[in-house]
Amino acid sequence: MHPWKQKSKILVTCPKGASVYLRKEIDDFGFSVRREIDTAVQTEGTLEDTLLLNLHLRTAQRVLYQLQSFKVVSPGELYAKLNALPWEDIVHGGGKSAYLCVTSTVDNPSITDTRFVNMKVKDAVVDRIRDKTSRRPDSGPEKERAVIHLYWKNDQATVYIDTSGERLSMRGYRKMPLQAPMQETLAAAVIMATGWRGNFALVNPMCGSGTLAIEAALFALRRAPGLTRNNFGFMHIRGFSQYIWQELRERAREAVRKTLPFKIIASDIDDFAVKAAKINARGAGVDHAIDFLTCSFAETPLPHGRGIIILNPPYGERLEAREDKPARDFNKKETRAGKTFIIRKGAAAKEKPVSGRQKLETLYAGIGDFFKSAGASGSRFGYIFTGNLEMAKSVGLRTKQRMLFYNGDIECRLLEYELYADSRRRPKSS
Repeated sequence: MHPWKQKSKILVTCPKGASVYLRKEIDDFGFSVRREIDTAVQTEGTLEDTLLLNLHLRTAQRVLYQLQSFKVVSPGELYAKLNALPWEDIVHGGGKSAYLCVTSTVDNPSITDTRFVNMKVKDAVVDRIRDKTSRRPDSGPEKERAVIHLYWKNDQATVYIDTSGERLSMRGYRKMPLQAPMQETLAAAVIMATGWRGNFALVNPMCGSGTLAIEAALFALRRAPGLTRNNFGFMHIRGFSQYIWQELRERAREAVRKTLPFKIIASDIDDFAVKAAKINARGAGVDHAIDFLTCSFAETPLPHGRGIIILNPPYGERLEAREDKPARDFNKKETRAGKTFIIRKGAAAKEKPVSGRQKLETLYAGIGDFFKSAGASGSRFGYIFTGNLEMAKSVGLRTKQRMLFYNGDIECRLLEYELYADSRRRPKSS
């Protein structure tokens, strides 16, 4: 078995709901699509082909090269069948690359703990290498070197080389992620879902750590997302060619556009978030393509002419967790000589705290007003990515399209609004 030149099935995973965009990416690179589910696309190719896929795919999480698939009914049989594979030709047995990580996805009624399966797979691999080479690779949870993945459902098991190692959403540019950032691969899929192809302006208010704007800039500049990473799982498989890899990287660099004929604008009211976004954009090599501004979403300047606006506002979990806490402590207790007094701060003590729900309703209604005014500047489409469809009603504008995504386990929608000069808010009841 020499997988670098041997064709096999390749399973490319993605965020749930993004497979339609991953399929198009794979198809654009000339790979045949054999199968598609909501979290993965199956194609075929050699292990060498996975270098190109890891370097260029924007919506992929992992690129898994299939070694073998077989029927198995027990952990003992799993060990025997895996131990029969020529791992000494695949995984390094000595030296600094002699390290192995095993991951698994198991759906079998006889297995209650996947750690037991991982141990069986690891034992089968390292025992084989030790028997054939008298050397034994180390193993552990870190995905920094060779990674083997097992998928076992009922009586069918498939073993893969995880050629990505760490998931591909870990581009390497996010030095300052801030709180609850959108995953890079999901952001890329959301940008693709808008139909934006990098040929006119894009505005991203509430940019946070900048993921949407950065992924848009990478896309528009035709910069391969894998260029910001220095380590992949395939680099630690025997026979890896540094020469082929550097050739692919050089071709990818040559394809990068130097400048854009339009603006990408990203803004946030939090100056620290804007500073973090700038640092992340610099790490991605796209800081020259994005204008970062510190201002509220409503004050974000919009270029005249064609363009899109895209926002990822809060969904409400963190705001609602603090719903009963006032913004300021107007009534303060103070103890003097054993007695407790309530110190009232004038009229402010009578103010009622605003709930998290009210804040969100006001925020989403404000986005609707912002979209309404944006139509006059020539921006044709507005987009809101949210996991709170109840709050989306407060926008007050009719959606043209609602696209399903998942942010982790949160069901979300990318809401599309067509904007034009005489946009009218619809009643909340409609």
